[in-house]
Amino acid sequence: MKTVYFDLLHLYYLPQFLPVAQALWDKGTKVLFVVYVENDVIDITKKAINDEGFDYVTVSDKKSAIEYYFQHKPDWIIFGKAPATIYNALNDTSIKMAFMQHGIGPKACYYSSSEFPFDVRFVEGDTRKQRLQEMFPKGTFVDVGYAKLDPLFNGVEQAISLTSLGLDPNKKTLLYAPTFYPSSIECFGEDWPQDLANYNLIIKPHFFSLTKSKYRKQQALLEKWSSYDNVYLGSVDCYSLLPFMQVSDVLLSEASSTVFEFAALDKPVVWCDFYHVRWSYKGLFKFRFTKRMDKDIGLFEELCERAKTPSEVLSKVQYCLANKEEKSALRQKITFSMAGRTDGKCSERIVHFLLEN
Repeated sequence: MKTVYFDLLHLYYLPQFLPVAQALWDKGTKVLFVVYVENDVIDITKKAINDEGFDYVTVSDKKSAIEYYFQHKPDWIIFGKAPATIYNALNDTSIKMAFMQHGIGPKACYYSSSEFPFDVRFVEGDTRKQRLQEMFPKGTFVDVGYAKLDPLFNGVEQAISLTSLGLDPNKKTLLYAPTFYPSSIECFGEDWPQDLANYNLIIKPHFFSLTKSKYRKQQALLEKWSSYDNVYLGSVDCYSLLPFMQVSDVLLSEASSTVFEFAALDKPVVWCDFYHVRWSYKGLFKFRFTKRMDKDIGLFEELCERAKTPSEVLSKVQYCLANKEEKSALRQKITFSMAGRTDGKCSERIVHFLLEN
């Protein structure tokens, strides 16, 4: 029986890992999550894994994680992010390392992370596979699709009730899923939800926006918005966007993986193309912002309705709801390119590779 470990550096990797872990478990594979104590929400992380019925161990830091891997020698370790260079030591063992990027957004790190010598990287779509193969000709890349979305396409994900969130089931629902940096959060006013009073507004910030002290201004705004009757604010223990994506009609986001994920459901997206950036990313240092993004962000122009200022968001939402089918064919085309196959069987393809190699 093969053993597969999931290196769970952060809680928000879990939605990507869980469908694969379940498919491995169904095949009789031993599955274990390795959780880092330095994780900001260790107790929530452990509860989430327990609730899903999987085993875990905790390690104090990266060094102790490597020591644990050396000692127990799993057949595979799956990472959600390229690990630190000290993990290169595992290349001298029988342990194999696989990479499932936790997001499919337009940041440059999506590609550069393949500099780490993984035994295999599971990739979302042939377009990205070809580009990665050109950049890293010695790497092994396998196009499987985006496993995180499997539960939405194979019917496993249970739909949530808007009423249970305190929202009005008779209203259209907007999902605002901003990233932590560069973010659009600070660009909106304290009374922003009032502008959207005719809609339900589910706000699901990035995990870091809720946990890192450097984002206190974001946290203050989010708290004020949560007091509005038409708003549901996802807390830290709401680690998955999938239930919210399922019940939402329009997505609002910026340079986030969620744009490609939501479009894969053939639903319209408003691109909030305005950001609060630090002084170190402005003026002469604007190149740092540009460097952080990949050219894939150009697809947002085709895929989304673009709001260049906060005041344009409402009209873009209204346009999306009135013209939901307008970009349907384009959404399907870009989804196939950026997210790969959406047949609900991505996890099965990953598991087949792991068990055969």
